[in-house]
Amino acid sequence: MSALAGGAPAFVALGGGHGLSATLSALRLMSDQLTAVVTVADDGGSSGRLRDELGVLPPGDLRMALAALCDDSEWGRTWRDVLQHRFSSSGDLDRHAVGNLLIVALWELLGDTVEGLDWVAKLLGARGRVLPMAAVPLEIEADVDRGDGVTCVVRGQSAVAVVGERITQLRLVPEAPPACPEAVAAVEAADWVVLGPGSWFTSVLPHLLVPDLAAALHRTTARRVVVLNLEPDAGETDGMRAEDHIDVLRQHAPDLRVDAVVADPGAVEDVSVLVERTRAIGARLLLRQVGSSDGSARHDPLRLAAALRDVVDGFLGDVGTRTADA
Repeated sequence: MSALAGGAPAFVALGGGHGLSATLSALRLMSDQLTAVVTVADDGGSSGRLRDELGVLPPGDLRMALAALCDDSEWGRTWRDVLQHRFSSSGDLDRHAVGNLLIVALWELLGDTVEGLDWVAKLLGARGRVLPMAAVPLEIEADVDRGDGVTCVVRGQSAVAVVGERITQLRLVPEAPPACPEAVAAVEAADWVVLGPGSWFTSVLPHLLVPDLAAALHRTTARRVVVLNLEPDAGETDGMRAEDHIDVLRQHAPDLRVDAVVADPGAVEDVSVLVERTRAIGARLLLRQVGSSDGSARHDPLRLAAALRDVVDGFLGDVGTRTADA
């Protein structure tokens, strides 16, 4: 393990978009040894336009992760707001995020994706590092069951995200993309790896389909934690129950050992079924209220941090009951 004696553990969080931002907002309350490994398959909005025009990695999810890690000072918050600002116009700049343009500009100037992200992190005073999961832009491809015995192929993250029917299999194009070496090294050196929450098929599972990154997730000595969503996405996971998310994870990474699954009791229809599914992947279930008190389907950073702290401290049942293998 990489944590110094008595020091904070090293976390790697995998995902994309708002789900990854929620995880990072919680983890930054627990440690300053943070690495975000981010999906690079976005093909819509500002990111998709820059990707199509310049042939770069889509920067949007990377930008959001950087913003979530900004220093909690006037300097950090101001630059976070600059990064997140979107232009509004009747021209080509409409809906472009300033941070996307800044990141791509640094990539062109420096000729190095990771170095460019590190410079933005310095600007923000970020508590942690943000890395892409792959060295090339990716496309997501899904087999979709139309419900009448017909399976069709849906391609592109933005299309898969709104498919509204059962996804039976997920693939990446190219099929075996090169992983970001720094991301692989971070997973191997971590104390804890956190998967989810987030869009299950377009933000979480893609990490398991990059061969070198998947291999690192299997061989790392880090403990692995899965954080489930508070409700199904309207498109890609519509109708899926909490245990279905575990089944899909197991389908795409059958040999991946998971140590803990964190779920909000309000998002679980049958606890006994979810316990059975988590045991099937070698994990223990931790039920904690992690949603925002306003009733929205957003994870509250303080509550999620408390739940993850319970996992790290070895409390995987009722508070005060320490597991023997923790």
